[in-house]
Amino acid sequence: MPALTPDWSSLILLVFVLGLKHGFDADHLATIDGLTRWHSSRGAQLANYCGALFSAGHGLVVMAVAVGASLLARQWAVPSWFELTGAWISIGFLLGLGLLNLYAVLSAAPEQVVALRGIRGRWLGRLTRAEHPLLIAGIGMLFALSFDTLSLALLFGVTAQGAGGTPEALLLGALFMLGMLVADGANGLWIARLIRRADQTARIASRVLGLVLGSMSLLVAGFGVARLLNPAVDGWSDGKELAIGMGLIVMLACAFGLAMRLARVQRASTGGAAG
Repeated sequence: MPALTPDWSSLILLVFVLGLKHGFDADHLATIDGLTRWHSSRGAQLANYCGALFSAGHGLVVMAVAVGASLLARQWAVPSWFELTGAWISIGFLLGLGLLNLYAVLSAAPEQVVALRGIRGRWLGRLTRAEHPLLIAGIGMLFALSFDTLSLALLFGVTAQGAGGTPEALLLGALFMLGMLVADGANGLWIARLIRRADQTARIASRVLGLVLGSMSLLVAGFGVARLLNPAVDGWSDGKELAIGMGLIVMLACAFGLAMRLARVQRASTGGAAG
């Protein structure tokens, strides 16, 4: 779990970046992928907003927990084991997500559009076919009831209490939600656009994104293990949370761009050959 700095100018940017990074979580993307595909198959305009609705529900829980933690922080301290347990749980999920998405890409038939794979989304079953906006936001709320998300919300609340109190906790939670809204909202729109194509563009882009997300999940998990087991790595990374988070976001943005670029090149070459 990253340590938040008392410098509020840096803190605000860090929390927003953490929200962006959290929005690009493979489990988030896989669930938004599923929701968007379902609504797109029905021709529903709601497909464009699945990502934003999901992250809004998710963020509301973060804000509520952060405010609650700031109110309790005067009488209650986060147990010492909480951070370590949360770190190992997050690493386990990242390893599972990385392997699932790499397997999905490598096992897909050549003509198949690869759907991103998630772990928590499978537990929700038919809920991922929610047809009402409030139900989609509710799925986002359910996703927030996980160790990694709750630990971040608790950290926001405890940090805000040391810096002022409840208004500050609300601000940090809102900034985190804003970051998720940007990431998940853009992803939902991108997937909806990709699904409407349902051609070579979608097949290539889905493979590139699946490979990158799977590889990055394994990379982040490996880095987390190194931090926990090697004090030198932990010392090197201390204070670099903002730079690391921005680096991951830039890599994912480049993956989206590369996916679309390769798809356009393939479409142009196919069109030229046909001509």
